[in-house]
Amino acid sequence: PVELKKQISSSLQLSNKTDSYVAFKVKTTNPKKYCVRPNTGIVPPRSACDVIVTMQAQREMPLELQCKDKFLLQSVVASPGATAKDVSAEMFNKEAGHLVEESKLRVVYVAPPGPPSPVHEGSEEGEEPRVSLSDSGSVQMPEQSMVSRTEFAQRLEPRDNSSEGNARISKLTNEKDSLTKENRQLMRELELLRQQTSRNRGGIPVTYVILVALVGLILGYVLKRA
Repeated sequence: PVELKKQISSSLQLSNKTDSYVAFKVKTTNPKKYCVRPNTGIVPPRSACDVIVTMQAQREMPLELQCKDKFLLQSVVASPGATAKDVSAEMFNKEAGHLVEESKLRVVYVAPPGPPSPVHEGSEEGEEPRVSLSDSGSVQMPEQSMVSRTEFAQRLEPRDNSSEGNARISKLTNEKDSLTKENRQLMRELELLRQQTSRNRGGIPVTYVILVALVGLILGYVLKRA
């Protein structure tokens, strides 16, 4: 466990499941940071021994919970009836032919527990249910809620089915139909105008006929008086 400006201790239990006396020794890669008591000793047959590891007070919180500090636990069979005073460094010398077993332990920091989050016991009358977001970003509804998930989803959707929206859609539809009718009427009138223009171009103009008739009348009147 890690707490700023406070020494923290952890217990390491060593169990001897054999019928022999076992001597142990604990080493660390960072002796200035950790204090081990006892760092050497004897574990009698079929018994256990507790080793207390104390971490010095830290001024800053570590960036990572898993650090590079390690502990090395060495054990070797001791003489029957041996005590902690009989443990020496020579007993853990592999070059002297002693059978030394070793176990490496990596240090892992445990962050202090955070303050408990407030619990909303119940929604008051007229109050909307609270919605939370998970770490993945999904919406989480409360287990006991007056509003179902379906109703909540409908509230999030745009309200296109309201009376105001229907009236606006109906108005736009009527305007579209009116414009369509006017367009068709204009097309029919244009077609009639084209047909009339074509007939006028193919026959004798009415003005020309009137002029010919007037000229004929004038000539007849002149010849008659003559």
